[in-house]
Amino acid sequence: MVRVVAAPVVAYRRWISPALPARCRFYPSCSAYTLEALSEHGAVRGIWLSLRRLGRCHPFHPGGFDPVPPSAPMST
Repeated sequence: MVRVVAAPVVAYRRWISPALPARCRFYPSCSAYTLEALSEHGAVRGIWLSLRRLGRCHPFHPGGFDPVPPSAPMST
């Protein structure tokens, strides 16, 4: 499931992003954040975290360093 969700992001990074000027206000970029969130948290939570990040991408947000939150440790 994660591969299916990540495929459009990988395609964007490979073919569309190089043709556009750099304009991301966050580090890591939103596409890198999405891929990391998907691999760290899985499809459902990864998509949620990515949508939250994209919602903060507007001219009134200062941007800056915004890492993917760590996954919660499993309790035993």
